[in-house]
Amino acid sequence: MRDSTTKAMAGPRPVVLSGPSGAGKSTLLKKLMKEYDSVFGFSVSHTTRNPRPGEENGRDYHYVTREVMQRGIDNGEFIENAEFSGNMYGTSKAAVQDVQARNLICILDIDMQGVRNIKTTDLNPIYISIQPPSMAVLEKRLRDRKTESEENLQKRLKAAEVDMEFSKEPGVFDAVIVNDNLEDAYGQLKHALLEEINLVKKIKVSS
Repeated sequence: MRDSTTKAMAGPRPVVLSGPSGAGKSTLLKKLMKEYDSVFGFSVSHTTRNPRPGEENGRDYHYVTREVMQRGIDNGEFIENAEFSGNMYGTSKAAVQDVQARNLICILDIDMQGVRNIKTTDLNPIYISIQPPSMAVLEKRLRDRKTESEENLQKRLKAAEVDMEFSKEPGVFDAVIVNDNLEDAYGQLKHALLEEINLVKKIKVSS
């Protein structure tokens, strides 16, 4: 039986995936979505930054102006929002509900600020942190991407240090996965979500 606080958001428990840029969240997510495409749905975040080459509005992000985003935040339409490098990012309630309405496990990819915000809501997700094996490995991964200016890279590394410390705080995450080897990390991720995955499969069979 679900307790009354989770009834507001019907459907399977969402999953909050957090961790620094370069820890490998996107790669793990893609594997998960590919293997369980009928189980997981991705909550599409809003952002005020411009699309990068190959990104698509409504698929990668909802690209909006600062005014539109601020109005939504003021109206209480967002579960969490944060600002990074001069751009706003956020998860709207509607984005999560869209996924849950299809009886899918909604995945939210959010930063630490977002995790703290969600702790104050009745969303009741499973919290998972994806961490790099070390700062040195993370720096190499970020440099190999060649997508960041040195200034932005340093910002990301500073944020990652804080993030790594945050992941060690007791009681914040249900699982902390160190992504040293992709297959191992993926196995741990699946294991952490197995109960919910099986639940969704059961719902789909009986509906």
